[in-house]
Amino acid sequence: MLLHEKLADRRVILASASPRRRQLMEEAGMCFTLAPKFECDENYPSTLPAAEVAAYLSALKSEAYPQPLGNEDILITADTTVVIDERVLGKPADRAEAYEMLRAMSGRSHKVYTGVTLRSNTQQRTFSVETKVCFREISDEEIYYYIDNFRPYDKAGAYGIQEWIGYVAIERIEGSFYNVMGLPVQRLYTELLAFIG
Repeated sequence: MLLHEKLADRRVILASASPRRRQLMEEAGMCFTLAPKFECDENYPSTLPAAEVAAYLSALKSEAYPQPLGNEDILITADTTVVIDERVLGKPADRAEAYEMLRAMSGRSHKVYTGVTLRSNTQQRTFSVETKVCFREISDEEIYYYIDNFRPYDKAGAYGIQEWIGYVAIERIEGSFYNVMGLPVQRLYTELLAFIG
């Protein structure tokens, strides 16, 4: 039985403001309800290894979800982080910070982690997927062109792989492309299959 058939009697709730996550789930044939916005204090312990931050934050978002889950509900929360030199790059606050992030990644590789938490009223499962992304050397002119035309302030690490910079600057990736977009769809599919049994 295919996943969408197994989920026919369930209510999948996606708690994410990311249009890219919504798009990926729709294109993978997963029916879902979009959760209303809610507050979550996205702080994490300073001692937490950078590779574990995305998973930690996805679980934190799940715990912050304010509505009780019904018997047929499955809540999905996610968080994506970009890590370079063991430093977590979040969403840039302004043009200068976006420039600094992209300059740091120029000519180098970095890692993208997406943590996902699945929760019902009887169980919870968190997993994380890692993808390595390699940028060629990019010029200041290219960086500013990208920032000013695509305004990547809602994206961890100040870039979207599916945008102009992904086409012209990313030499290769090792791992899931969709993970870099914000949702490791293949892993989510198999995790949901296991989650509902």
